[in-house]
Parts: sequence; C-alpha cells; structure tokens
Amino acid sequence: MRHLLLRLLSLYPPYLGAGIRVRRLPDGFESRMKLRFYNRNYFGTHFGGSLYAMCDPFFVLALVERLGPGFAVWDKAAEIRFLRPGRGTVRARFEIAPQRVSEIRAAAEADGRVEPRFQAEIVDQAGEVVARVDKVLSVKRATPSSRA
Repeated sequence: MRHLLLRLLSLYPPYLGAGIRVRRLPDGFESRMKLRFYNRNYFGTHFGGSLYAMCDPFFVLALVERLGPGFAVWDKAAEIRFLRPGRGTVRARFEIAPQRVSEIRAAAEADGRVEPRFQAEIVDQAGEVVARVDKVLSVKRATPSSRA
C-alpha cells in the first residue's frame, strides 16, 4: 500500500506537472522539487503555488496512516510564509514522532476531537529556509459515515 501511495503521488497531475517527487521516511515523507522551466515564476524562481503544493497533503497522510482505523483526519487551516526566493532543488520533510502520534490519539479519544499543529520548512540546497508552512489538522474519532 505504501509503495502504491508513492506511485500515485508521483502521477498526481499537480505533482507531475510541477516536477515534485516524494519519498518515504520512517516517520513521514519528504518532497523535493528541482527548478525547471515549467515550474518557474516570472522572476525565474520557484512558483509559490508549487512550493505550497509540495507540502499540502503530507501531515494528513502521515497521521492518518499512523493513527489507523477509527480516526478521521482532515486539513483545517494552512499558512505559508515565503522567506527568500527558491532556486535550485528545494525539499521539505514531514515527520511526526511516535510520541506525538500517541498524544494526538489519546487527546482525540478523550475529547472526541483535537486540532494538532505542525510546521514544515522548505529548504534549498544550501540548507537555507525558503518558506515555512504551518498546518492545523482536525482529528476526531471516526463515525461510520466519516470514514468514506
């Protein structure tokens, strides 16, 4: 299933069109994007929409997989702050520590719903932060109708 997910993400039209590549990490995902003629903006740097796209689904995917059945996970809010122009290859990591997953599970079981916050940094080849993405997720105990 994990291999299939990565294959499908690679073929997902917004990722395919922007040249975004995804790989699996032990506790999450990493996405990368090379600067190409087809994902540049007017100024010759990475298009902001593609920078956000390379971050969009990964905290949800990592968390829903790690929580397992019985939980519904959705994006609630997102914000991206552009700090410097993105050039060359950029990458972002989306990792959730096992202890954090346990805390989220316990909070959702106790309260019925929890809204954890996550942050990812998009970095260039020199390790300089190009942008920061803040995500708020909604996690709740799943009812039979919310699992679809």
